[in-house]
This record gives sequence, C-alpha cells and structure tokens, in this order.
Amino acid sequence: MKRFPVYFLFFALSAIYAQDTVPTAASRYLEDQFYAGITYNLLLARPDSVSQNNFSNGIQLGFIKDIPLNTRRNTGLGIGLGYAVDSYYTNLRASAAAGAVSYEILTDAVSYRRNKIEAHLVEAPVEFRWRTSTANTYKFWRIYTGIKLGYVFANTSKYVTNDQKEKFSNPDIRRFQYGIYLSFGYNTWNFYVNYQLTPLFKEGVFTVTGDEVKTRALKIGLIFYIL
Repeated sequence: MKRFPVYFLFFALSAIYAQDTVPTAASRYLEDQFYAGITYNLLLARPDSVSQNNFSNGIQLGFIKDIPLNTRRNTGLGIGLGYAVDSYYTNLRASAAAGAVSYEILTDAVSYRRNKIEAHLVEAPVEFRWRTSTANTYKFWRIYTGIKLGYVFANTSKYVTNDQKEKFSNPDIRRFQYGIYLSFGYNTWNFYVNYQLTPLFKEGVFTVTGDEVKTRALKIGLIFYIL
C-alpha cells in the first residue's frame, strides 16, 4: 500500500504529459501533399492560319513537400515532383523525312482525323503557399503560386487520316520547359492557370512557308489537393 501513492503519481504525471504532447503533435500538421489536375491547353503566339481543334488537354499529378514557415502553419513553401502529359491538337502537321522535320499548315480542303503533339514530362514545382487551414479544419481557402520546371522525356507527333498514320518522336520539341502558375480555391475545387515562359518548340523551327513557330502554352483548368 505504501507504493500506491508512487504509482498514482506516476500515472498522473503520465496523463498530464500526454495531454500536453497531443496538441503539440496535432499542431505539426501538413497539408496538400498530393495533387492531381486537368487543364485545357491554349497555344499562344501561333503562326497565321494555325488553329487548334479537338480538345487540347493536359493531366498532371504528383507529390509536394509542405514546408510551413510560421507557427500557425498557414504560410509555407512547397517543393515537389510530378508527372504530366500534354496534348496539342492543331492543323500544323509535322512530317519526318530524311532525318529532318517539316511543318505544313493544313487547310480546310485537307481531310484528316487527327493531328497532334503529345508530350510527357517530369515536373518539379516550387511554390509559395498561403491558406486558412488549422489542425482541425479540413475545408479552407488556399492560394498557391510559383514556378514549375519540366523535362520532356518523351513526345510524339501524330497525323492520322482514313488511309494513313504517321507517328514519330519529334526532335524539335524543347526538352527543358518552365512556366509560372497560380492555383486558388476552397476545399476540393481549385482554379489553376499555368503560363509557359518557354516555347513548345526549339528555336529555328519554321513552316514550309517561312513562318517561325514560337508558340507557347497557357494551361487553364482545375487542380485537387489531398492529405
């Protein structure tokens, strides 16, 4: 019985310590570490007579390390790694012959089923984060903005008619690409816009009529964050 006060004191101190540490652990929460999004890819600065058709789209997903910058943890940095695939449907046909690629603007008189460029990228977003979240709030406002670096590790130029299919890896697609972006929204739905600072093609790419192809992408869509 003499040991009872000692045991009681031990368990009491343990309970107090547990109560003190639980809020501390909860306050060390992280947010929005995984993302997925879909965009409409609008091509800017196109040569005259080049137009888009079908639905030029992009899909992205990845992981971002959340690095809070203050005690409240509502501002921070995000550094991540992800994957994206972008498709561009236009009437600018790319043809490969004798180790070179030529570019022809298709007129309405030409009948074809599909003409597109598809690019697969490894991406590294670096962003500043502001949000109204707390340790116990799962629905909150957010504004994230930053720069996204991309490396095109694979691409395809594809031209399809009823009688013909041409498909090849296009060496004129720029490997290293980067752009600035902004995402903002509440809870699940978040608006996303990305303006590419680098052109889609390398320098010195011309159409057969002598127009330089300096087009770059403006990506507009939705992005979702979890965990």
